[in-house]
Amino acid sequence: MKKKQTLRLNLVSLAMIATLLMAASLLLPWLNTLQMEGQKSYSAVQLLSASFLKLLPLVIAAAASAAVAILAVLRPRKGLLIVLAAALAASVLAGVYALLTAKETADATGLLAQPFMVRDLSLGIWVFLGLAIVALFLTLSAMREPTEYIILTVMASVWLLPIIWLVLTAFRQEPGAYTTYLLPKNYTADNFTRLFTETSQFNFPRWYMNTLVVAIFTCALTTIMVLMISYTFSRLRFPARKALMNIGLILGMFPGFMSMIAVYHILKAIGLAKSLISLVLVYSGGGAMGYFVAKGFFDTIPRSLDEAATIDGASRNTVFWKIILPSSQPIIVYTAITAFIAPWVDFIFVSVIMKDDYQNYTVALGLYRMLEREHIYEYFTRFCAGAVLVAIPITLLFIKIQKFYVEGVTGGAVKG
Repeated sequence: MKKKQTLRLNLVSLAMIATLLMAASLLLPWLNTLQMEGQKSYSAVQLLSASFLKLLPLVIAAAASAAVAILAVLRPRKGLLIVLAAALAASVLAGVYALLTAKETADATGLLAQPFMVRDLSLGIWVFLGLAIVALFLTLSAMREPTEYIILTVMASVWLLPIIWLVLTAFRQEPGAYTTYLLPKNYTADNFTRLFTETSQFNFPRWYMNTLVVAIFTCALTTIMVLMISYTFSRLRFPARKALMNIGLILGMFPGFMSMIAVYHILKAIGLAKSLISLVLVYSGGGAMGYFVAKGFFDTIPRSLDEAATIDGASRNTVFWKIILPSSQPIIVYTAITAFIAPWVDFIFVSVIMKDDYQNYTVALGLYRMLEREHIYEYFTRFCAGAVLVAIPITLLFIKIQKFYVEGVTGGAVKG
């Protein structure tokens, strides 16, 4: 018991030291800027005097967490530790806010003689943010709270930031790909409506339907082929079985785009180049190589089911379609969703196969054309709107069948 109390006090002490250092780190150079007379460094205090509203949350959070940390050590009670954890969490949020508004803050100070870059951020802000996260972990450990949630929260925040930015830009009224501010000044839904009404230059509805058709047929063909191949390798024993599995494994190690020129010339020779059929064939053929996950799933299904059905007179075909597949819903869903997503996100193959066939573009290639130099200023916000429209159905579908997706990767079927 004494050891646990000592460890708890040591963790609180380390958290206090970290928060004190965090507050002191604001005095370190926070921004480096190259002036005419040479290299200069500006601390947060100097920046605060020029643009105090932007950095005020950072200073308040550092001071508050340091004060609460001292109280937590003087009176180590769980209530104070909870307040300390809340203060440190606020410090982390303040640090992230400072990073996101660093350019706007630096521009407001008038200290920059050149465009703001991430490398202009100096030691102070990074030390502050790092110590705030470390102190938060230590405090939660002293409270015997799981720190895994904080790690997952930080990771989720990092992953969600680009998505939030994409959605905000999709509703931004101001044109252009680059702005000096994070939040749009004006919001509008015209970016979405113009995607479907102004189709003379970029026919987004046609590209969307092309991708949907290719995705549906690819999903059906790939799912059937992968499941049949996987079941064959899992259940049947025949000559060259191991050799064929090794060949598939070796071929899967090479990136698919290495063969795209050869694939294009083969499709051109048989008259299928620049057609949606060619995309279905390429995606289905490539997807059939990913049978290893499905084979591992079928390996978990007891062979006694096959043997019992065979004794009752069922053929291999009947066993597969009527016995095995009904108990393999997770792997069917997993295979189908991965096959369905592929045409939506692929850019390399469609750009080689379609080239200048404008009407047969998919959304990946069509949206990319909006980012060309002569179009990017006018169409960038519409590009973001198109990206949101592409992501919505896939995201909803994935959320709906997430349970089966996870079971297909990590689980098995009938056990025992």
